[in-house]
Amino acid sequence: MPNSDNSINEIIAATAGHPGPIGVFDSGYGGLTVLRSLRQALPEADFIYLGDNARAPYGNRSFDLVYHFTLDAVRHLFSLGCQLVILACNTASAKALRTIQQRDLPLLDPDRRVLGVIRPTAEAVGTITRTGAVGLVGTPGTVASHSYDLELAKLHPSLRLYSHACPMWVPLVENLESEGEGADYFVRRDVEAVLTQDADIDTLILGCTHYPLLLNKIRKFTPAHVTILPQGEIVAASLLDYLRRHPEMDARITRGGTTRYLTTEEADKFSSLAAVFMGSPVAAERVAY
Repeated sequence: MPNSDNSINEIIAATAGHPGPIGVFDSGYGGLTVLRSLRQALPEADFIYLGDNARAPYGNRSFDLVYHFTLDAVRHLFSLGCQLVILACNTASAKALRTIQQRDLPLLDPDRRVLGVIRPTAEAVGTITRTGAVGLVGTPGTVASHSYDLELAKLHPSLRLYSHACPMWVPLVENLESEGEGADYFVRRDVEAVLTQDADIDTLILGCTHYPLLLNKIRKFTPAHVTILPQGEIVAASLLDYLRRHPEMDARITRGGTTRYLTTEEADKFSSLAAVFMGSPVAAERVAY
């Protein structure tokens, strides 16, 4: 049975200040591409991955619903001892992160941290583009949120961002069609749709953590002079920098080199597809919260 709000709050309070694993959350499978990069960057760290597959996809959900779903997941990861949680989901980062940071963390535990994937990506773009014209492909929810527009306007106001929603890309990945011939049509169509908005685009943000599994197709239809930016390595590098600047948080991460996989859906189904994302066998547990 799911824990009540009061019981979870009591558990969170009991784990305050104690070292624990890094939590990584996504609405489904895409965040596994970020987890893979995080594990490569921090091989000695412990991780807990939580996929809310039972309520995925988040992309077409309202801001309010995504916020509540994401807060549920953050609280669950906190109750498992995580002192730091990465929202490895563009939709959750766009629709929930700021509210959780500003409104909920001070009440749950002001010493814990929740970080997202959009700001690190926006920071990196400014050091990569030469023309100042940047393309973005993402889910309809991420594109409609204008979160990348807002972050780039704050960090690099001279850059021009051209966005395009790709509603078919996630289903292609999750139905194991990322290398199939059918993927060619949709990837080519959507890449052309974003790049033709400005001939000067020289950088393409993959604004969904599923998209690295389509990287071969994306490269096939993207001119060689355009730099393609998957998010995993960027987020991993950003986390390393964050921990260097915040040694107090670095000291609160347990280091046993373990990874635990949790899903709100059927465990065997998750394990099977997660192995495709991770490139190695996965043994998941089903959870309710």
